[in-house]
Amino acid sequence: NMALTKINNNTLSSAGIATGKVLQVVSATDSTIRSSTSTSFVTASNTLSLNITPSSTSNKIYLNVTGAVRCGGSGTMYITIYKGGSTNLGDSDYGLAAHYDNDSDATSPLSMGILDTPNSTSQQTYQVYFKRNNTAASSSLRGTENTITAFEIAG
Repeated sequence: NMALTKINNNTLSSAGIATGKVLQVVSATDSTIRSSTSTSFVTASNTLSLNITPSSTSNKIYLNVTGAVRCGGSGTMYITIYKGGSTNLGDSDYGLAAHYDNDSDATSPLSMGILDTPNSTSQQTYQVYFKRNNTAASSSLRGTENTITAFEIAG
C-alpha cells in the first residue's frame, strides 16, 4: 500500500508554487462621452489608461474593459487595448470588440478582455483605443462608468 498525501493550496504555497494568484489590481474609469470619426485606431479616452509594473518577468497581466459604446451613422466601431501607445493587443483591423449600428444610435454594453504577457518588470501602460469602419460612422464611449482594470497574475 502506498501512502496517499492530500495537498491543498496552503501546501502548494509553502512549496513555492504560487501561480495563478492575483498580485495587484489597478483600475481607471471615465464617465464622459468620448467620440471620434477616425477610421484608424486612436485614443478613446486619456482617462481610460493605466500603468502597472509586473513584479516578475514570468507574470501575466489580465486586462478587462467594461462600459457602453455607440456607433452612429450606420457603421461599425472597433475597440481595443493598446500597450505602450504602439502595440494593439487585439486584431490590427478589428481590435478586441466591435459594435454595429444600423443608424439607430443604440447604446450597447461593452466587455472585452485579454491576457498579456509583457515578459518584463518595467512599467506597462495600457489604454483603450477605438475607430470607425467608414466615413459615415462615428464611434463613441457613452457617459456610463467605462472602466479598464489590470490584474497582475503570478506566473
